[in-house]
Amino acid sequence: HEARNLRLAALFGPEHGVRGDVQYMAAVKDERDRRTGVPVYSLYGSDADSLRPDPRTLRGLDALVFDIQDVGARYYTYQATMLFCMEAAARAKLAFFVLDRPNPIGGTVVEGPALTPGFESFCGVHDVAVRHGLTIGELAGLYREERGLDLALTVIPCRSWRRGMVQRDTGLPWVFPSPNMPTPETALVYPGMCLLEGTNVSEGRGTTRPFELFGAPWLDGSRLAEALAAERLPGVRFRPVSFVPAWDKHAGVRCHGLEVVVVDREAFRPFRTGVACVAATRAQDPGRFRWRTEPYEFVEHVPAFDLLCGSAREREALERGRGWRDLVPEWAREERAFAKRRARHLRYDP
Repeated sequence: HEARNLRLAALFGPEHGVRGDVQYMAAVKDERDRRTGVPVYSLYGSDADSLRPDPRTLRGLDALVFDIQDVGARYYTYQATMLFCMEAAARAKLAFFVLDRPNPIGGTVVEGPALTPGFESFCGVHDVAVRHGLTIGELAGLYREERGLDLALTVIPCRSWRRGMVQRDTGLPWVFPSPNMPTPETALVYPGMCLLEGTNVSEGRGTTRPFELFGAPWLDGSRLAEALAAERLPGVRFRPVSFVPAWDKHAGVRCHGLEVVVVDREAFRPFRTGVACVAATRAQDPGRFRWRTEPYEFVEHVPAFDLLCGSAREREALERGRGWRDLVPEWAREERAFAKRRARHLRYDP
């Protein structure tokens, strides 16, 4: 806001607000920024309409600048906010700038299923792999082309970043992009462990290790560890733990479950691991396990787990007793198809 020949006219706050300090799925109000004095318009209110910029807030602007850290997973809602802002900018004939940032979990691996039409939501706004392996700037280019946007898009590239680098390789400090993304290691497990949001099992919110811990009051962590060890998931081990969430699911109640310990980052596949963890928790006590049926990111009548996976296929497979390995051939086909689609949008060398 102190740059020469530039006037900061407004800020637009995504889910978690402009400072990244608001909890997930909590409505954010319009306000005036204490530091700059400019108005802050919320892009995460109390209904689905609030997710898109109001055309009135764009009047008098020349450009929108997107400068937000992504974490490399389709569910992370900042990607949806960017797309909605790109669409609004195209309609208003505004220039759109993306200040690109490294993908903290790397840019080489593509993992996870496609997004099936009819399952779009704020946590899956466009058909990309769950772990897409793109920077936010590369994703913007893909959105513009595949959405057919007539948009003046400029991506300011990262300097010295290569696709094989993860956050720890960059030497850059990690700044929480949202309250429950405290470390780069959280980001690495997130593409799989976020699936637990679609169940009544705690994904570790309300602890200091969200997404790295999971459990429920009725689970037996030792039995769960044995079951998952038998799955021989690559690059990961599981340690039995107990924890008491300070808030969110099972707040104030002792939960028993596991810590996800990544021992080989390159071999680790978070989405496969997440599906295996959901299957194991369900198998241990089918009578107490539940799929989340409450509205999720403003969508009703579609289970949250289905929205996260991009279809009902994974949930229905687990309900029939199928395991994650049974789904790998289908995922692999969809991963190859997306890798081919994304190739033309890659801006950085391996």
